Amino acid sequence: MALSRKLFQHRSSVSVFGARSMSWWRSVEPAPKDPILGVTEAFLADPSPEKINVGVGAYRDDKGKPVVLECVREAERRIAGNLNMEYLPMGGSVNMVEETLKLAYGENSELIKDKRIAAVQALSGTGACRLFADFQKRFCPDSQIYIPVPTWANHHNIWRDAHVPQKTFHYYHPQSKGLDFAGLVDDIKNAPNGSFFLLHACAHNPTGVDPSEEQWKEISKKIKEKGHFPFFDMAYQGFASGDPERDAKAIRIFLEDGHLLGIAQSYAKNMGLYGQRVGCLSVLCEDEKQAVAVKSQLQMLARPMYSNPPVHGALIVSTILGDPDLKKLWLKEVKGMADRIIGMRTALRENLEKLGSPLSWEHITNQIGMFCYSGMTPEQVDRLTNEFHIYMTRNGRISMAGVTTGNVGYLANAVHEVTKSA
Repeated sequence: MALSRKLFQHRSSVSVFGARSMSWWRSVEPAPKDPILGVTEAFLADPSPEKINVGVGAYRDDKGKPVVLECVREAERRIAGNLNMEYLPMGGSVNMVEETLKLAYGENSELIKDKRIAAVQALSGTGACRLFADFQKRFCPDSQIYIPVPTWANHHNIWRDAHVPQKTFHYYHPQSKGLDFAGLVDDIKNAPNGSFFLLHACAHNPTGVDPSEEQWKEISKKIKEKGHFPFFDMAYQGFASGDPERDAKAIRIFLEDGHLLGIAQSYAKNMGLYGQRVGCLSVLCEDEKQAVAVKSQLQMLARPMYSNPPVHGALIVSTILGDPDLKKLWLKEVKGMADRIIGMRTALRENLEKLGSPLSWEHITNQIGMFCYSGMTPEQVDRLTNEFHIYMTRNGRISMAGVTTGNVGYLANAVHEVTKSA
């Protein structure tokens, strides 16, 4: 009898365990598709020979092909087989971080010399933003982050998953297709003192609309008056204008005004190291002692997240920036990429104007960087896809990297067709 009872209990427990294990993931629904990756999937599935992908956020040459910079190829030749595959420190490559700080803060920055900057290698710009979001949550748990409208969609995901409350501030002005400067300044004034503000250092994604130098000075002044903390996402330094110094102007203005600030840097766009995931997070502190403490905490956050950053991309970056000849070649190549994008902006606008479009397309050349915020509606974008096999995100964002001398005329004709009755 006792044996029968034990067998029954054993079978019951196995049955319950089996039922529970089979039901653990029944409530999991498929995640919504990423809007940008979905555009690429649809493009690849389209058999049309006329198809164009202007949704991808990666540089392409004038034949529509991915590019590996010559300076990157040479750096890879130099490092091939010369080093072991040991772990980097949690803070990453010291040489890469040092060279990266020079790009953002200035070659001869006193802040670097005074060791006031806590900086670690990060998993490109996305990883740098996420590391900072977690740092913000841990050490300013009652704070919130103000994010521009619109912004790169992943910004919302990053701070959401770090459990940092989000608010938004005005940025883009749909009627002028430019900056809503008055709304932006009002939002800075009305935010609670000591709020965090996420700013795009240059080539704002997705709009391509950047404040002027004078506007940046006013923004810096208002943020300082309110005691806000500015956090810059700088994904396009050098890629926007072709000049890394010019593209860092906003940060330099804030530094001159005495702000403490944070910066996320990435080498995905300006060196074409998309898949290498090379970036840097830096936080400017009051003094060296504080910087040491902040860096130790950034490393502590990285430890359970990914432990150590990857080595190969960091070696490429430090090799290029640490060698005068390779750095000179990089500056030439990044200017070439930026100039091609700028040239395609001019060509697209000129083609639209030659077609007699009733709309103004000045914003195409007024905006800067990889993306053009065209002003087209989701319905017009759908027509471009369905009738002309042109793929982009439904907010009307055109990746100028996908525009070439071979397809710009076709693109302009299609855009004219779907917008001429607007």
